[in-house]
Amino acid sequence: MSKVQVGIIMGSNSDLPVMKQAAEVLEELGVSFEVTIVSAHRTPERMVTYANEARARGIKAIIAGAGGAAHLPGMVASMTSLPVIGVPVKSSNSIDGWDSVLSILQMPGGVPVATVALNGAKNAGILAAQMVGAFEADIAENLDKFKQAMKEKVLDAAAELEEKGYQAF
Repeated sequence: MSKVQVGIIMGSNSDLPVMKQAAEVLEELGVSFEVTIVSAHRTPERMVTYANEARARGIKAIIAGAGGAAHLPGMVASMTSLPVIGVPVKSSNSIDGWDSVLSILQMPGGVPVATVALNGAKNAGILAAQMVGAFEADIAENLDKFKQAMKEKVLDAAAELEEKGYQAF
């Protein structure tokens, strides 16, 4: 892969089962990425360094996943002008995931964080690819093919349902 284009960060390795979905879709779309742990609460210095150095390292977007209080996406967004996509993660200490959703979603004016659904890392990966693809034709072409494949899958399923009837499912 080429120079890293998207950073995927998370507060804890317990977030990895969700966050790996972003890595998988980025890999499928041909977008280079890195994955690491950056905790807003347990390693704040590491978070500051990551946010401050990301652009210089060639990163074009950051996907930040966090559960519970979920401060990581917002804190990173406060330190960089790169787009940050927040992934609320339903963690073991979460209040049904709502604490994470609201912590990431309700950012103050001037510090935007694009927020996907609870455990929506796949969509975060697609959104990051779209951000990169806005300026890179090969990534845009991969996204077009990806979306066409989704369309064909739905049309195939519709044709099969209509042919066999709902009882066959």
